[in-house]
Amino acid sequence: QVMLVESGGGLVHTGESLRLSCAVSGSIFGINTMAWYRQAPGKQRELVAHITRDGSRNYADPVKGRFTISRDNAKNTLYLQMNSLKSEDTAVYYCNAESLLYKRNFWGRGTQVTVSS
Repeated sequence: QVMLVESGGGLVHTGESLRLSCAVSGSIFGINTMAWYRQAPGKQRELVAHITRDGSRNYADPVKGRFTISRDNAKNTLYLQMNSLKSEDTAVYYCNAESLLYKRNFWGRGTQVTVSS
């Protein structure tokens, strides 16, 4: 199995920054694309950004230019640098990993990000 543990969430004010981390452990061989999702109260979970093993990135329109996804394959860690945070970024942020070995995706338990105006 693959275990994902997010950290770095918290309460910040509008315009401030946070960096989320996702530590990957377990059967890390064969992990391909990794991603960050978020779910705000009363809304569906949505994709924030994803990154392939070779570093290709894609972002959802609401976060383009403000968020940066990165991964350190040597440290088995996924990151999300979030700048210029807005109140609408308030959500639980989840880490996701695609495992080619298990032919399924794994999820972390999430970390809360709250942006107060």
